[in-house]
Amino acid sequence: MRNLTQVEATERARLLDVTGYDINLDLSSAVHAAGGRTFRSITEVRFRCTEPGASTFIEVAADSVRSATLNGTPVELADFSAEKGLTLTGLAGENTLVVEADFAYSNSGQGLHRSVDPVDGETYLYSQFETADAQRVFACFDQPDLKSVYTWHATVPEHWKVISNSPVERTEAAGEGLKTIHFAESARMSTYITALCAGPYHEVRDSHDGIDLGLFCRTSMAQYLDSDDLFLVTKQGFDFFHEQFGVRYPLPKYDQLWVPDFNAGAMENFGCVTHAESHYLFRSQVTDFEYEQRANTILHEMAHMWFGDLVTMRWWNDLWLNESFAEWASHWCNTHATRFTEAWTTFLSIRKNWGYRQDQLSSTHPVYCEMPDLEAVEVNFDGITYAKGASVLKQLVAYVGEEPFVAGLRAYFARHAWGNATFDDLLSELETASGRKLRTFAAQWLETAQVNTLRPELTIGADGAYQQVLVRQEVPEGHPTLRTHRIGVGLYDLTDGRLVRRQRLEVDVDGELTELTALVGVPAADVLLLNDDDLTYAKLRLDERSMATVVQHIAGFESSLARALCWTAAWDMTRDAELATRDYVALVLAGLPAESDINLVTATLRQVSSALTFYADPAWAPTGWAELSRTARTALAAAEPGSGFQLAWARAYVSAARSPEDLAVLRGWLDGTQVTAGLTIDTELRWSVLQTLVANGAAGAPEIEAELAKDKTSSGEREAAYAHALVPTEENKAAVWAQLTGAEALPNWRNRALLQGFSHPAQVELIAPYRQRYFAAVGQVWASRDSEPAQEFAMLAYPAYLVEEDTVEATDAWLTQPGQPAPLRRLVAEGRDGVVRAVAARARDARSA
Repeated sequence: MRNLTQVEATERARLLDVTGYDINLDLSSAVHAAGGRTFRSITEVRFRCTEPGASTFIEVAADSVRSATLNGTPVELADFSAEKGLTLTGLAGENTLVVEADFAYSNSGQGLHRSVDPVDGETYLYSQFETADAQRVFACFDQPDLKSVYTWHATVPEHWKVISNSPVERTEAAGEGLKTIHFAESARMSTYITALCAGPYHEVRDSHDGIDLGLFCRTSMAQYLDSDDLFLVTKQGFDFFHEQFGVRYPLPKYDQLWVPDFNAGAMENFGCVTHAESHYLFRSQVTDFEYEQRANTILHEMAHMWFGDLVTMRWWNDLWLNESFAEWASHWCNTHATRFTEAWTTFLSIRKNWGYRQDQLSSTHPVYCEMPDLEAVEVNFDGITYAKGASVLKQLVAYVGEEPFVAGLRAYFARHAWGNATFDDLLSELETASGRKLRTFAAQWLETAQVNTLRPELTIGADGAYQQVLVRQEVPEGHPTLRTHRIGVGLYDLTDGRLVRRQRLEVDVDGELTELTALVGVPAADVLLLNDDDLTYAKLRLDERSMATVVQHIAGFESSLARALCWTAAWDMTRDAELATRDYVALVLAGLPAESDINLVTATLRQVSSALTFYADPAWAPTGWAELSRTARTALAAAEPGSGFQLAWARAYVSAARSPEDLAVLRGWLDGTQVTAGLTIDTELRWSVLQTLVANGAAGAPEIEAELAKDKTSSGEREAAYAHALVPTEENKAAVWAQLTGAEALPNWRNRALLQGFSHPAQVELIAPYRQRYFAAVGQVWASRDSEPAQEFAMLAYPAYLVEEDTVEATDAWLTQPGQPAPLRRLVAEGRDGVVRAVAARARDARSA
């Protein structure tokens, strides 16, 4: 595929106006076991040229081009390649290009992905075109600011359905067992949000406020399509966004599909949204954490219908704005329109923590940054682009006020509908609506990298009142920006075991030291909480008095957001080697069983597991795992039978089990013995239990195959592949590595499962030989794979569990080699950052012994 540069895209956008595409796909080959590797695509593109006689190019990432004519004249094909596309010379003022080509079906989740369901042998197709993969299906000018309209035609087996951005216009017979579906001309949109999905999908329909609503999934998954809940969240989202944005959703229908083998969570194709089946169709019991995550994703993609689809970024420099806005808007909507009223707590504990983590890597970058080419964009779908950017928008809302912010959004949508815009365009509307100058704010927050730390410095007099309260703003080395923070400051008193907020100030923190004069003479609180209500994006520290109270009474906060801020502060301190890992584990095991927010329980259990894996002194870590296992088993027994909390603690117990006694309990769960009352050992939990047994050498291939025989589904195949990769023998690890690095690319689901199972915290010695093998192989794998599986190999195969200086040195040696692609260098360097941080945290933990 062509690595389009911003310079090329700018020049092409200046030259061309694309007036329409007509795309005809013959997908009848998709069901052929043999000879069905490619499909025929005929594209007619109509476009104007502002400089007749000029030349340009069009992307065609095809297996082969059969013919191409420009204004009736054959186009020279000698220089064609999937990497370069077609060169078009001698353009007229009005042009018609017709390209007939054969394109390859994908198994990487990019382009037109084909998946065969092992349950019934049926074939399913779906498209995934972001960042620039539309060219894998039809000839196109594949950049966001060359919007156009599209008319799709697809020839498919008679029993298939086809879904695209527009409604079906008509269907006609197309030979034995086939039909051709013709779609109405689409609304104006960018290439990357066009879509076509085809197969014998199960369909459920409804309507709301004049919008035709559709839900789709594979037929074998129909029993898990929770249409009532999915429609409810969808309708709540439309009602909220219609009211807030002042612009109605502009298409006649809104379809959502849950598809297999999806690489991301979901994709905002205009009126044809695709979701990851494995994430959001629940085959077994889940907690409210999963339901909230699903609602958030539905609302995230819906927000894109306005921000990204109706009004689209001009170039990928503003990718952050697309994703940050959808991230912010989904939590905003969840809080106000659905039952998930504490969604901002989840945002902090899950999403914002991702942003903090990403922002402290050596690859940190400003929220807004120039994207020179598509390869740079591919690795920028990160925690800064999504979570930090959304945090900046949340801070901006606090800074200008929600009402002026919404007024600015409405003006932005009205002015730029169906076109392309930049952040500067949005900022202009927000300045007009709020009457505030925002350029300095934007420069501070969007054009600089890394995260500040806010630390309270208190002086308390003999009378128990504050004599002085300072907020110290700290900057990380190499990133000296002191930002303006709008923060809440909460004073909490301990009363009968409860932490009650007595007072809340809202202040601007600016510069290195900010004095809170309003607190002089005020009786000192048991907890002084900076950034109360989580308005700004900053790491938080507690003073000694507050920390001592929180350690004993963290469950005493009535507000889940206040608890989340304290849990996050403790986690940050552990990662920064300010708090010994064993002390963090002790805090979690003492306080978390009383936590009443399932999202905080889920997030904190993940963090304590990571702490034991990466940050604990290896000499003490087995003690920590045993304590976590014991606490989880106790909390599991105490939880309400059948509740989400019981399931969350059961998962934690499964993950922490290491001892023969715990592994015997888990084996009993598979056999139906020693099961805690109310706990259902259903399909997904059975796989988790078996995988823990395999990783610890207490089960093997025969048990995996026996479990797979009970679950002959795509999910079962994925879980079995993961379990087989966990088998702790040298021979098995060598066989898995050979598959991951072989000449033949694996399907994306299998590649991911093998990568996840190859390394395990209980198998550090077993995978030690693969440190050097990773560095020997990563360049070749990167060059021979599609971008998604290539990135996954670079990140997941990195020897992160080998927390040793040898890993840092091996990485440094690789990084000094010339010729490695910049995106790959970035991902490998990020792996190094994690090991360096872990080495420091382990040293801190060892000192505490």
